Amino acid sequence: MGLKERLREDMKEAMKSKDKVKLSTIRMINSLIKNSEIEKRGELTDDEIVQLLMKYAKQRRESIEMYEKGGRQDLVEKEKAELAVVESYLPKQLSEDELKEIVKKAIEETGASSVKDLGKVMKAVMPRVKGRADGSVVNRIVREMLEG
Repeated sequence: MGLKERLREDMKEAMKSKDKVKLSTIRMINSLIKNSEIEKRGELTDDEIVQLLMKYAKQRRESIEMYEKGGRQDLVEKEKAELAVVESYLPKQLSEDELKEIVKKAIEETGASSVKDLGKVMKAVMPRVKGRADGSVVNRIVREMLEG
């Protein structure tokens, strides 16, 4: 079952169970997908939908951070609930240890020796972790390993 079908089924289930947070989040995701399909003038693949969801999840995390700084705990809770729904559709994220192993292999393969080689390493790592790791986390780990 593709991601779009899963979203459709989960939306029906959320309507039946009267889960307002899940329902509104899935509706938002569906509208993002629809808008992207209109822009692309065609159907999105599951990979493209995952990229869209990662971008949306990143926005939710940034919103949580901003609301915490502003002392708006009510909005923080709302955003965290939405983020949990979005993350349920994303592939399992890699742990830091798994990421470090991938980065270590990429550094060896590219022959990187300093922070100047960050771009080369990132170029090698990102396709391997596509959809399973946030780019900023990968960047931080690569930077730490090249500096250390």
